[in-house]
Amino acid sequence: MDTMRERFTTVVSRLLDEDPRVAVVLAEIGRDGFTEAARRHPDRVVNVGIREQLLVGAGAGLALTGLRPVLHTFASFLVERPFEQVKLDLGHQDAGAVLVSAAASFDWPAGGYTHMAPGDVALLDTLDGWTVHVPGHPDEAETLLRHAVAAGDDKVYVRLSLQANREALPVDGERFRTVREGHSGVVVAVGPMLDNVLAATEGLDVTVLYATTVRPFDAAALRRATGTAGTDVVLVEPYLAGTSTTAANDALADMPHRVLGLGVGRRELRRYGTIEEHVTAHGLDARSLRERGGAFLTP
Repeated sequence: MDTMRERFTTVVSRLLDEDPRVAVVLAEIGRDGFTEAARRHPDRVVNVGIREQLLVGAGAGLALTGLRPVLHTFASFLVERPFEQVKLDLGHQDAGAVLVSAAASFDWPAGGYTHMAPGDVALLDTLDGWTVHVPGHPDEAETLLRHAVAAGDDKVYVRLSLQANREALPVDGERFRTVREGHSGVVVAVGPMLDNVLAATEGLDVTVLYATTVRPFDAAALRRATGTAGTDVVLVEPYLAGTSTTAANDALADMPHRVLGLGVGRRELRRYGTIEEHVTAHGLDARSLRERGGAFLTP
């Protein structure tokens, strides 16, 4: 199976052929994947070099000319380093673009903390009007990428990861999907966390919702689930723990409820290790999720 990032290169290269509005802006990272596309469309595949602020600024400029720019690099260089340009060049100017990241929270541990971005979604939450997709499988990534590019002039962030679930599920770029129904709590699994959540909740009488589009937050789906499963909610996110607790609290504001946010911890792990070791260290493996989530949901 190809990775989400490999699928991104394939899909966006096709979109360049299909849609004359689509443009790609790179900051060195990922340029090899677009070599052939750049040969076919030299005016719509732009590599600005290692200049992430310019990456966003150039993308905003293309958007203002009527193009649909797709901006790509590692998450830490796409959201964190050029955040001022994301806020002003895109947000303040109301210029639409599709930001597609790689490396996620800790996909390349050997790269060190400069290449990790567990706070990216929380940072975008400080801005208005962003759609955020977090696919859990390359097939879902393809669907959500096509949604993102076709989304008029919206501002969209697509968060790709090497972590992936074994099987893809149908996604629509809007709603949470009910994967399992129960009566003793709701667990929301975001993107590549689904397999571990399903293993962790095996045999438990809980409802599992699958979220691949987290902004806007599907408050209606959460409310429907709590109607039969009760109002104890566990959020399992592949980025900073607690990122969506405010959204969940707002969705249930008119009723007594409890929310537990699980995800990447704030404490920096300074040993490189492997992806799997980082998952375990942050308590996102199936065993840890069962212990922590189970204790919260068990009366």
